[in-house]
Amino acid sequence: MGEELTPRGRHRCNVWQGTFPTHNTEADGYLGTAPVKSFRPNAFGLYNVSGNVWEWCADWFAADRAPLPDHDPIGPAEGTTRVIKGGSYLCHDSYCNRYRVGARSNNTPDSSTGNMGFRVAADPA
Repeated sequence: MGEELTPRGRHRCNVWQGTFPTHNTEADGYLGTAPVKSFRPNAFGLYNVSGNVWEWCADWFAADRAPLPDHDPIGPAEGTTRVIKGGSYLCHDSYCNRYRVGARSNNTPDSSTGNMGFRVAADPA
């Protein structure tokens, strides 16, 4: 997506449009979650990895983590919160401003909410 939220005037992900948290204009077509394949895939053919829902990852969260390798990064062996990535339909410039695949936050493993899903990974071998 680069630096623009709407490159060439097109919405590329589902995030909050309007005044957060009182008025979502639905300019991207959705008030809440968008169905999979509502937006074009990225260059890897993956859908909805930015916006729509935060995606749970298996990694434990560490706020002060050292830079990780690009290939198969491994986080801490244990923790109290898990990593979530990608942002959600509740992200807005005034709130979390995370419209990137690598956007990273955390939440407790027992949490459930309408703006979180799962990030599925495959072993390329």
